[in-house]
Amino acid sequence: MNLYFHRTPTLLSVLFPKRIWSMPSTDRRIFLTFDDGPVPGVTDFVLNELEKRGQKATFFVVGDNVRKNLTLAEDILKANHTIGNHTFNHFNGWKTNTDRYLENVDRCQKILEDQLNFSPGYFRPPYGLLKSSQAKDLQKKFQIVMWSLLSGDFDLNLSKEIILKKSKSGTRPGTVVVFHDQEKTKEIIRRVLPEYLDFLGDQGWKTESL
Repeated sequence: MNLYFHRTPTLLSVLFPKRIWSMPSTDRRIFLTFDDGPVPGVTDFVLNELEKRGQKATFFVVGDNVRKNLTLAEDILKANHTIGNHTFNHFNGWKTNTDRYLENVDRCQKILEDQLNFSPGYFRPPYGLLKSSQAKDLQKKFQIVMWSLLSGDFDLNLSKEIILKKSKSGTRPGTVVVFHDQEKTKEIIRRVLPEYLDFLGDQGWKTESL
């Protein structure tokens, strides 16, 4: 199961008010986020596209990918983007024992602190799935970040046109947008991201990291 909505229903933000679903904003600001990297051939592409346009984002990284691709993780910080914790092994919280899940989050945090000298204050659960016991503990250390707009770039059944249409129409002040810099999205993100970023620039949207 996946919390898959292009625009997140208001009910979810009411049920889980301590989690970040969107950011307060009355102007044309949104918050780009990328999950699951760093992955060669994808994260570096994303970084280049953002740099071309002077746009900023937050990357929720998987610890094991950081271990394998440390230079790419360093590049994220060098470009003045923000990094968030996304567990070490991309665990599904609903399918993982709470102690094991929390240990996996700590393992990701440790590699970021030890290898990047960076201690994230943001955490996003893979698939958006957390047990209440996991969330209760994590909220002591992190701000849990969800989203208000899920691009759908991971869905192989969605065309470029549909992803762009939904993403553009769902862009509103304070929106937290999710894309994925992972192997599965390697092809579609090259077709979708540049056009979406150009749309943001043309329409006067300012992108910020969390």
